[in-house]
Amino acid sequence: MSRIVITAAETACALGNTLDASLATWQAGRSGLSQQEGLLAGRIADRSLLKGRRYGAASNLGVQVARRAVARAGWGEAETRSAWLFAASSRGNAGELLGSHAWRRPSRRFSASNTLHSEIAAAISIELGIRGPWQMISNGCSAGLDALGFAWMALQTGLTQRALVVAVDLPLYPELLRDFLDTRLLSNSSRNDPLSPHTSGFHPGEAGVALTLELGGQGPVVKRYAANSDAYDSLVIPEDGAPLAELLTGFEKPDLLCPHATGTANHAQAEMNALRSTYAEVPPLLLLKPFTGHTLGASGLLDIALISEALRRRAMPGNLSGLTCPDGLCLDLPAQPQSVLKIASGMGGHNAAVLLTHE
Repeated sequence: MSRIVITAAETACALGNTLDASLATWQAGRSGLSQQEGLLAGRIADRSLLKGRRYGAASNLGVQVARRAVARAGWGEAETRSAWLFAASSRGNAGELLGSHAWRRPSRRFSASNTLHSEIAAAISIELGIRGPWQMISNGCSAGLDALGFAWMALQTGLTQRALVVAVDLPLYPELLRDFLDTRLLSNSSRNDPLSPHTSGFHPGEAGVALTLELGGQGPVVKRYAANSDAYDSLVIPEDGAPLAELLTGFEKPDLLCPHATGTANHAQAEMNALRSTYAEVPPLLLLKPFTGHTLGASGLLDIALISEALRRRAMPGNLSGLTCPDGLCLDLPAQPQSVLKIASGMGGHNAAVLLTHE
């Protein structure tokens, strides 16, 4: 197996407009969620990151974080040109399709391309001069983690020496929020406590995240990726969590585990059942959505970016204070874990997991 390293990452989310700002807020133990118009959600403070006349809002954000990640990795023109690009989003530029992002002052000439999910990947390729192939992945809330896994596989098979992985989602527009409310997935609570028996749904959040993968070098290592499907239902997952447990048995036991933990009652029960059936003693849990909100297809890659940078700095911040910890589970984190397993689950029952190590 080749050594695949995360050499750089960048983010914009409710925690901060940059990765460094996000780490500082997380380290301080502060949530990025805010209450507006009766909804507790995670909003990107700098709206200029979403604006531009040529592309949709999600595409603009993807370009911004991608450009910063590539600069942070120190890639020159040649390295960037030959890289492979994997982009991910659950809802893409749906805001443009539904007319919710009219404030962006788009040009009518680009109205057709602005409604495409794939515009995100195309825009990043155009603006950064990437000539390696680009792929657009939309596997629901597991999209970002799957994009990382597909990039990892491309490097493992020797198809490329480096890859750029980007995930973006902007779910805070009325039409989508109404859909989530109708589906009974959206929380009306003023507190994000995803493992509480009283949890009523998820709190949405905006995010853009990008990271660079390279063969060799120093930094957090993507050790393994795997995925499977529940083949069960379009909205809920099996209460026993058996398909997820089957997936997790293929990984070595980590020092720390970051579950999907959306906050829906069904998911809270099913995912914890999967963990209890997989491990005699469940590793300590890191719950990041109380800090960021549920950023849909960007959530898995956002968590990976935050965790990888914490591993790089050898200082893992803890959970938000006051969260519910069910019996037999632990929310007290090791300060310097050597391995972290990240789980993501997409609507429709697609499970993905990535193991990170820092050697």
